[in-house]
Amino acid sequence: MYDALPGVMHHLKGLYREVLECNDFMHSLVKEEVESHKERWEEGDAPRDFIDFYLDQIAKTKNDLTSTFNEDNLVQTAADLLLGGMDTVATTLCWGFCYLLNHPDVQENSYKEINAVLGPSRTITYNDRIKLPYTNAVLHEILRFSNTTGVGPLRTCSQDISVLGFPIPKGTLVLPNNHSVLYDPDFWETPRKFNPRHFLDSEDNFVSNEAFIPFSTGRRTCVGESLAQMELFIVFTSLVRGFRFQLPEGVEEVSLDYVLGGTRHPLPFEIHAIPR
Repeated sequence: MYDALPGVMHHLKGLYREVLECNDFMHSLVKEEVESHKERWEEGDAPRDFIDFYLDQIAKTKNDLTSTFNEDNLVQTAADLLLGGMDTVATTLCWGFCYLLNHPDVQENSYKEINAVLGPSRTITYNDRIKLPYTNAVLHEILRFSNTTGVGPLRTCSQDISVLGFPIPKGTLVLPNNHSVLYDPDFWETPRKFNPRHFLDSEDNFVSNEAFIPFSTGRRTCVGESLAQMELFIVFTSLVRGFRFQLPEGVEEVSLDYVLGGTRHPLPFEIHAIPR
């Protein structure tokens, strides 16, 4: 609708107007970054990041009238990646600290593992997750239990298929229900409870689970999964090592009710971060 009626949309008031202003602000930031890249990047240079690669592709296809590589699409794609990554990662971390506040034993066990393996000051890297099976399991359980996105993006069937005996014709729009898998009792011992042991074996080694699909699955899985996993691990581990998180005095637990929008956000809550 925004693309079809941009003039009308910009005259709307209230929340719609705020959304459009945020959208314009984000696009302006990306456009500035693209211009900065263009100033320092010349055709033939080795690309250093996503924008460089896209600019390189624009240059290679400039004589192709059917090409969709252009600066407008570059700006929109970069904005989509930023928005898709920032909100989901930040929201997942918020849920994570809700769970740590309600389960102080999990927080303490994770801290002890991090401190024992990495010490109080060594730089944390994503490769350290292999040495921290319990903390890695906690993060995976946060992703599973929070299920921030709820459902996957819309897909279209490329051919006639049958699922559990139900025919789905080619061209049908399908909305994947990640929630039904992440809470499936056939795959999770306590699907409705926060339980890091879902990802640990009897000897406390980290184990994966085929029903762990917070980033969806298949060829159309989230393109930012690797980046999100790295961000979550490094930020979460650094914060748990550096601070003890506690509820305010007189508060017994954090509510796990949520606000549903583009993602599932926890209700506002107070948290005390005490340096270790």
